[in-house]
Amino acid sequence: MNENDRGSIKWTAMMLPEHIQLLNDMWKQKEYKEKPVLDEQQLEDINRKLHLAIHKNVTVEITYYAGHDFKKITGKLFNIESREGFLKIDNEDRTKIYLNDILDIKMD
Repeated sequence: MNENDRGSIKWTAMMLPEHIQLLNDMWKQKEYKEKPVLDEQQLEDINRKLHLAIHKNVTVEITYYAGHDFKKITGKLFNIESREGFLKIDNEDRTKIYLNDILDIKMD
């Protein structure tokens, strides 16, 4: 917490709930992570690993960008919808991940 936060917190007792919500949203946005831009070689490597994983039916760990943060998921690929631009992981929820959001893939 820096000294600007201390001043904001000090005044929250006299603020309207809408103003407090705006302040909370502002603090949350400061924690947002920026989506990295992958180069052509990284994209080709991800594409190659995706095809290999679906053909060999191996477990993968996918690092992807969602909700202004980096997330990881482990499982086997259920389906790749290249026209639609997403894949599904074969887990309880059949998690859907957009291909543009994939940052890295590791295979067992």
